[in-house]
Parts: sequence; C-alpha cells; structure tokens
Amino acid sequence: MATVSAPTVSARPAARHGWAQAVAAVLTGLAVMVLVAALGLWAAGAADLPDGAFPRVVAAALVTAVGGSVELSGNAGALAQTHAGLTVIPLSVTLAGALVIGAGFLRPLRHRAVASAGELAGWAARIAVLWLLALFGLAFAARQTFAVDVGSGTLSDLTGLFDAAPRVGFTTDLPLTVLFGLLWLAGVLVLALLVARGAPLPGRLLRLQESVRPAAHAMVELLLAYVVIGLVTALLTVAIRGHVATTFALVLLGLPNLMWLALTLGLGATWNGRVSGPFGLPMPHILDKILRTPDASALNLRSLTDYDGRMWWLALMAALLLLAVAFRMAVRSPARIQPWQHAVRLAVALALTMLMICLTGRISAHYGLSLLGIGDLGGGLSGELFLKPRMWQAVGLGALWGLVAGFLGGLLARPVQRRGEVSGPGDVSGTRTVGRP
Repeated sequence: MATVSAPTVSARPAARHGWAQAVAAVLTGLAVMVLVAALGLWAAGAADLPDGAFPRVVAAALVTAVGGSVELSGNAGALAQTHAGLTVIPLSVTLAGALVIGAGFLRPLRHRAVASAGELAGWAARIAVLWLLALFGLAFAARQTFAVDVGSGTLSDLTGLFDAAPRVGFTTDLPLTVLFGLLWLAGVLVLALLVARGAPLPGRLLRLQESVRPAAHAMVELLLAYVVIGLVTALLTVAIRGHVATTFALVLLGLPNLMWLALTLGLGATWNGRVSGPFGLPMPHILDKILRTPDASALNLRSLTDYDGRMWWLALMAALLLLAVAFRMAVRSPARIQPWQHAVRLAVALALTMLMICLTGRISAHYGLSLLGIGDLGGGLSGELFLKPRMWQAVGLGALWGLVAGFLGGLLARPVQRRGEVSGPGDVSGTRTVGRP
C-alpha cells in the first residue's frame, strides 16, 4: 500500500520581510537596471549627446523597460516642423530588473512551505509602494530637449535664415508610466511565485505547484536558454570579428529582443517590417537587408533561408530546446500526469509566451523634418523603421508546437523516477508527497 509522507516543515525561522528588506530589493533592482542601461547606452554612443542628456536618456530607457511611455516631440521654428516617434522596449534592461527584483521578493520567503495570502500581499505591497516612488522619480527625470545637427550647406543656411533649427526632445506620459510600471511589477512578482520551485504559496493555491509551476518554469528556462545562447554568440563575434562597442550595446540593451525574435521565427512565425532612411536595426546585417525595401517585407524562415540557407538552424534549435524543456517539465510533474495533460499545459504556456514576445518585441521609429511644406530637405533626415508580428499566427503556432513537444516530453519522461513519488503493490502511479513539484 502506498504511503504519503508528512509535509516537510522547516525548523529554520522565517526571514523578516519588512520595509528595510523592501528598500533593499527595490534599490538593488534599480541599481542593476541603471547599470545595464547606462553601459549599453554608453556603448551605443549616447554619452556624446549634447546638453548633458545622458542621465536623462538612461532614465528614459528604464521607463520604457518597465512598460512606461516616453513621448518624442520636435520643434523647428515657425516655418518648419519636425515629427518623431519611438516605440521599443530594451528587454535586456527589463530582464535584468525582473530577475533581481523577483529574487529580492522571494529571498525572505525561502525555507517556507506555505505562506498566507495576507502575508504575501503585505510583502508585495511594501515593494509596490517603494516602486511607485521610483516610477515617479524616473518619470520626472526622463525629460530632455536637444538640437539636431543638420550639418553644413543649403539646409543649414535655410534653417539659420528662418530661425528653424530643428530640436527634438522626449518626455514621459506620467499616468501611463505609473500604470504600466505597476502592472510590470505585479507581473514580475506573480511570475516569481509561479516559477520558483521553493516559493511558498497560500494553501488554497498549492495545486498550482502541480498544474502551473512546471510549465511556467519550463518557459522561463526556454527564454533564458535563448539569452545565454545569444550571449555566447555575441562573445564569439567580438573575439572573431571585433565590433566591440556595437555588440555590447546590443547585448546590454536588446539581446532578448533579438533572441526571442529568433525563437518565434524558429517556430514558424512571421513578422512584417521595413527599414528606410538613416535608421538601422541594432541586429544582424541580414535583417537590415531583408527589411530595407520600398514596401513592408515579411520576415520569416522562408525569407531568411532565401538570403542565407544556414538559417534553417533556427527551426532545429527551437525544436531541440523546446523538447528539452518539455522533458524537464514532465520530470518535475507527478508520474500520474498523462502525456496529453503535459501537451495541453505546455501548449497554453507556450502560446502565452509567444503572445508576450509579440507584445514586447515590436519596434517602431520614425523621424522627419519639413521646411515651408517641403519634406526631407536634408536628403537623409527622415526615415522609418518598424517590425511588427503577425500576432495570432505566432500564438497559434506556439500552441501547436506546445502540444507536440509536451506530448513527446511526457512520453520521454515516463521511465524517469520522479522526485516525491513512491510506488508499491497495487499502486502504479505512486503518491505525491507534499513539497516541491
């Protein structure tokens, strides 16, 4: 007859999680984000911006990294007009902040099996109050206006004659920054509880350890695996080809943007995009070549392999990594969970992951100057860049790949001994102990 082990209760006292610990968690997270953003922008050349704009640009990068809104504005005198817009999330900064703040949130809760909903809510509220103050500070710091260098020649003479020297600036939308910044924090804290295998949950939510936590952990592993592969590739590129500043700017600002895009492309998704004018994608040259066309182009495995046949490896890498995390997910789950259940859970998790990548990975930028109704007098002072996913196609492909990989992972995990499972006469599936999944 199967036996059930008693719940494991740690004898170690619970760590305190008061205001001092909340301050430490928030300040550490902000410090890491500032460091990553500052180094990335410095490598990209932002330290040379006029009027001491660099610290304010760093603040703007942090605002966008947590989902806040930064608005661009332009002014070129009474007879001229500038127009500009920028939408991009520096996901390297986002990821660094999420990992550090999530770890700071979980640290006082370690060595616990169960925590009440009130305790978790109170601890999260302390962090949220301090994070709200940080959002206000960043929103007011991320404001700057500086002149655009139009060079010499006819355009410079005209702008001087009509007092129409172009200036561009940026400011934050405070309500949207606060709203989305708090939603970002809430997402980080909830995801930390769902993913961390040792994080305590309220008693009524312990079932999530079995149904949600393995799949959520698998998706985090998949995303981080892509980032690690990208980091290794970037370091090899620096060692072989140089381009140190450009490569490190990409790594410190947009490595997840690139690598998670590669994940969606490997799974068969399509992105539409176009590059024109002086803009350039901070990504491999092949993307700029494919997207620099008169009209919007489709970026997918077909267009990539047409340009370079070696790009088929994106599909192979996606398949192998997805199967690996599906196997690990199944191993972490109780043996009584059937392969079709693994398939359904991974399908939902991967579909949501693809949706997240589509929402956070899109890029849009434009800039233009007109004088006396004539646009682009500088022959290169206007341009457009955008990259947008076919969202529901990507979500559907994620669900399909998740079904297949989850089922195969469940089959491969059947012979593997599960942690916390025991079996005896008449018990073919074993009985789950209380503890980590």
